[in-house]
Amino acid sequence: MPESATKGVIVTQGGMVGGWSLYAHEGRLKYCYNFFGIQHFMIAADQPIPAGEHQVRMEFAYDGGGLAKGGDVTLYYDGQPVGRGRVETTQPMAYSADEACDVGADTGSPASPDYGASGNRFTGEIKSAQIDIGNDGHDHLIKPEDRINIAMAKQ
Repeated sequence: MPESATKGVIVTQGGMVGGWSLYAHEGRLKYCYNFFGIQHFMIAADQPIPAGEHQVRMEFAYDGGGLAKGGDVTLYYDGQPVGRGRVETTQPMAYSADEACDVGADTGSPASPDYGASGNRFTGEIKSAQIDIGNDGHDHLIKPEDRINIAMAKQ
């Protein structure tokens, strides 16, 4: 990380009407979960990102048990937890048909109110970004019988 206060988007998906963003704000790692643009769940590291090369990471532990449940968020620097928080509810199925998953800047509408639609490029260097869904049991996905009910309701 640069010596000065690091800022900008590391990785984001979705936008101002729903999504999430992992970014540096005021020198600290921060995560924002944007629930339909109605509510923002913000989790920030309790200390600044150290100068130099580091791994930053966010883990989301979904509660499971169906759609739109919450989860616990943990932020890490070099494998050490530096922040924790809670997302009480999540958007089921998808964020947006016209927003992207971006690395290094949020090129669509801003997923977090901490930054604008421009000028949000990450000021450090990103060597790689990895998204791992882990051991997702997929119990949050819609059940086959619910798919049939939705299809029938649309007729």
